[in-house]
Amino acid sequence: MDSMLLLFLMAQLCPQHIRVIYINHQLQQGSEQWGDLVQQQCAILNIPCIVEAVDVAAGNLEQQARAARYQAYQKHIQSHEVLVLGHHQQDQAETVMLRLLSGAGVSGLSAMKRIDSRDGYQVWRPLLELSREQICQWAEQMQLQYVNDPSNADIHYDRAWCREQLWPVLQQRYPKMQVAINRSSELMQDADQILQEVVQLDLSHCGNHQQLHLTALAELSEARRRQLLSVWMKGDAQYRPAFDMIQRLQDEVIAAKSDAQAALHSNGYYFVRYQQVLYRLEKQFYLAHKQVLDLQPTCLSIDRRSPVQLDAGLFEVRQVATGLAWDLLEQKLDLQRRMGGEKIHLYGRVGAWPLKKALQQAQIFPWLRHTIQILSIDNVMLGVFTPKGFWLAQSDYCVTDGWLPNLISP
Repeated sequence: MDSMLLLFLMAQLCPQHIRVIYINHQLQQGSEQWGDLVQQQCAILNIPCIVEAVDVAAGNLEQQARAARYQAYQKHIQSHEVLVLGHHQQDQAETVMLRLLSGAGVSGLSAMKRIDSRDGYQVWRPLLELSREQICQWAEQMQLQYVNDPSNADIHYDRAWCREQLWPVLQQRYPKMQVAINRSSELMQDADQILQEVVQLDLSHCGNHQQLHLTALAELSEARRRQLLSVWMKGDAQYRPAFDMIQRLQDEVIAAKSDAQAALHSNGYYFVRYQQVLYRLEKQFYLAHKQVLDLQPTCLSIDRRSPVQLDAGLFEVRQVATGLAWDLLEQKLDLQRRMGGEKIHLYGRVGAWPLKKALQQAQIFPWLRHTIQILSIDNVMLGVFTPKGFWLAQSDYCVTDGWLPNLISP
């Protein structure tokens, strides 16, 4: 009913500038016939209509149906268009109540905005302040044709239970509770906006979307720390992480010993501490160092004209004041992964020292050390490929006006 009322209102407001999309979730036996009704009404109003059948994934049916619906919107909407939805006052109050019962914070309790942005397009909900009773009166006066989805009364679903069983009880005691809940939602929207402004200031103070400096983070109050970590962990995801996940990040990673190399996995990312910095790493990127690697040495031929792609990055030959002898470019060089216990005598320094210590001093992250490869010839170390460049080793192959592998991109 609310969707059909929205259709006729928009047809009156801007008849030449709207398109209609009907989403067939294929969850009800008559859903195709419902689409036929929508197409008929659009034909009468001379409005283009799209019928889109979607497959709803297994799991929470309400959430999965909503996800499928918005994927269909994203497929058809243009960047200059506005998605107009028929949510009304009771929809908003139900959303607030259900989120409250699920333990939502300020952001969740702000619920639906009248005008909002989502995935690169604008959303408008013009009926959000109308009660269901007002919509029923309009639909009756306009003699609208519509279909009542039977799932709307199936109390197996949370929203239907809220509407059919909880709502009558609350309204009997608090007749104006629906208006009051919606007013609270608007106040929460203001609070959420203020909170987001504070979080952005804290984020710029403590780091960026990839890393947070723990010294700066410790300067914030406990509440601001918790809010910043929640938004930071969320990233581009739709929902914030659970409260206990924020607590685990603080207890298991931030508060861990500096040499513990603790990591927390959440929503496709690993959150890792290295020294006094907290990093947000994509799962595939972080887990690469845990893969079983082939430790057998391989042969490497370096071409002066073509870059070479190695685990640590892309390298090209560059002439330098002191580097490797040019005739090495014509030979087969040995490339060996770091196995542990190696020592390196860096050019220009006195004596050899453990390669592990050199990596620590260069602050090369533990999850990147699997990309380290040692270049040698006839068991003579020439240097080491690292994510921060090539380190030249002291050897008889070092010459004036020589060459070095130069890191183009890590």
